[in-house]
Amino acid sequence: MLANMAISLIMHKRITTTVAKAKALKKYVEPLITKAKEDSTNSRRVVFSYLQDKEAIKELFSAVSEKVGDRPGGYTRIIKLGTRQGDAAQVCFIELVDFDPEMAKDTKKKSTRRSRKSASKAEAAPAAEEKKAEAPAEEAPAVEAKEEAKAE
Repeated sequence: MLANMAISLIMHKRITTTVAKAKALKKYVEPLITKAKEDSTNSRRVVFSYLQDKEAIKELFSAVSEKVGDRPGGYTRIIKLGTRQGDAAQVCFIELVDFDPEMAKDTKKKSTRRSRKSASKAEAAPAAEEKKAEAPAEEAPAVEAKEEAKAE
């Protein structure tokens, strides 16, 4: 089962599985990727003894080994997705790190979260200031009218 999952991971670069299987697969496939960094006949034979798939071996020794050539380890990433509907098993992605273009982009701006309370307070404060500004204006003519009545 681990060999088939490793072949799928190498060919597709990302697979969905349970967390327990992903952790076992990580321990299975990372030494194979380390072996693939050195492209020799012996390393190809060793990796083929684990995987038994010529297409996966070609992919591993060409595309994957080029991307991970300078990386010292940690070739896979596990991203938890939640629970499966049927049996409530923990489900996750396991993917090759250097092949995910979305994770490599750091151009996203980090936006600050604003709660509704702060927005409603900010809206309420200008409204209160407007009322305060209007109130003295309305009182001033009344005071002036009283002063004029006294003067007469």
